[in-house]
Amino acid sequence: MINWSKPQEGDYIPYQINYISLVPDGDLIEIMRSQIDATAAYLAELSEAQIEYRYAPGKWTIKEVLQHMIDCERIMCYRALRIARKDTTPLPGFEENDYVTNANIDERDFIDMVREFIAVRAGTIYMFRSFNNSIVLNRGTANNNTMNVNAFAYVIAGHELHHMKIIKERYITEK
Repeated sequence: MINWSKPQEGDYIPYQINYISLVPDGDLIEIMRSQIDATAAYLAELSEAQIEYRYAPGKWTIKEVLQHMIDCERIMCYRALRIARKDTTPLPGFEENDYVTNANIDERDFIDMVREFIAVRAGTIYMFRSFNNSIVLNRGTANNNTMNVNAFAYVIAGHELHHMKIIKERYITEK
């Protein structure tokens, strides 16, 4: 069993502290697992009007936010896996807006996207559970910054918390 601990400065890209700081203390795998249930249940109850709402011009819809969450989790897992396996190749960044623009979102069923989030997160959990205390300390380069595998796990959990907080505060004022 991994002794998860919040990443230290230098283990992650500086802006990612915004995500890491949202993750409560406790069993990180259990936190990630509970996010599946809470996030899926919350999103599945939203109406078509709610998932297509933009709280300001140029902002994403909830449907687009969910796709962004799915894409980012996949990318973070890919990076974590490469670094876990001691691949020293520097990993590039990505342009999140291009991913959303090119994701075919208008043709997607939202509940199917919620199911995809569940499946991606389940895979994330299995991957991180397969690591040990030594592996999570492996370091590599992602987006021109040094990160360790442990930090990726916290970023993934915190990224979901960040976006769900925004959805609840800026998109859904009453449910």
